[in-house]
Amino acid sequence: MLERLLPGASHLQNPHPLLVHFPIAFLYGATLFYLIAWVFRRDALAWTAMWMLVLGVLSAAPAVATGLYGAEGVMIAPSVREKLLEPHEELMLATSAVALALCAWAAIARPMPMRGRYLFLLAMLVMAAMLAKGADYGGRMVFDYNAGGSACSQPIPFVNNSPAFGP
Repeated sequence: MLERLLPGASHLQNPHPLLVHFPIAFLYGATLFYLIAWVFRRDALAWTAMWMLVLGVLSAAPAVATGLYGAEGVMIAPSVREKLLEPHEELMLATSAVALALCAWAAIARPMPMRGRYLFLLAMLVMAAMLAKGADYGGRMVFDYNAGGSACSQPIPFVNNSPAFGP
């Protein structure tokens, strides 16, 4: 049934790639809306940001679960696992924890904290930066080493050909 509805999904090693884009979009959106709400002093935008943060945290749960579930079975070389998968996993778990803490803070001080507002906004920016770096590791696994599907033979060994690359 799934193959008929989503034929591309049949090439995936696990469902993780189908779910990761929701928390990415919601968490970036929450950060952007919080910043805009702060700059323009618009409470309605802060409420939108808070709900995007809630949706980001809720959608992160299945993304994290499928990522952890699929990590051992993904067909990648040990070097790719060490240099990309492990940092990706660590950063995304940390990002999810920070997002959850920020979500709890925003829920208590709805829609955005008055006390510690600058710290809250800074933490949102740090969370977004962590998300970007973690997503970059994931993207490199998928696009440089075919970790997401069966388009080419496996495993592809890790090659550090980027001067800007670092753990």
